[in-house]
Amino acid sequence: MSIAKAVPAKALLSPSNHALVLIDFQSQMAFATKSIDAIELRNNVALISQAAAGFKVPTLLTTVAEKSFSGPMFDEIKQAFPGHPVIDRTSMNTWEDEHIAVEINRLDKNRLVMAGLWTSVCIVGPVLSALEQGFELCVIADACGDVSTAAHEHALQRMVQAGARPMTSLQYLLELQRDWARGETYGLTTGIAQRHGGAYGIGIAYASMMFSASERGH
Repeated sequence: MSIAKAVPAKALLSPSNHALVLIDFQSQMAFATKSIDAIELRNNVALISQAAAGFKVPTLLTTVAEKSFSGPMFDEIKQAFPGHPVIDRTSMNTWEDEHIAVEINRLDKNRLVMAGLWTSVCIVGPVLSALEQGFELCVIADACGDVSTAAHEHALQRMVQAGARPMTSLQYLLELQRDWARGETYGLTTGIAQRHGGAYGIGIAYASMMFSASERGH
């Protein structure tokens, strides 16, 4: 017989049990992205970037051919991580770059969360490679995009079949908070949600102004 205990599943994310890897959020990659609206993509990228920065999640930023072809990384990421080093590569598969391997080993996290452009190339490559080497992988599906809906969805299916776990941007933020009684990050979480959480964020702002209500309840 199973016994219920008031403890979270080990599979859940916390600020300290994973590293976030943001891959190729660049102009040239965004131009051809059709599986998600550019405004929604940038909003979701801002959400996860601010969440990771606010919760102090170890984060790796990488670009491909930044100066010669693909252009700069999204401002939403640079604003969340001012002065954070960005590793530029030539390889489409992030995992094949030696500098990336050194940084992943330095971060010393067996669980990785990835997002980037495009899903079928720049995310599939490192996800499958990391899984094969024994890492746990989550993919933030609505912070990824591809040249078509089919390309994005089939790439997600391929990664899930290999063992990766899909999630969403808002889910990522709320999983880091997980308990509204954690007052030290309550304002951070609700603030990000108000700016980037769509209708949920509007609801938080409404409840706060009209009723002085909060998620912390009684």
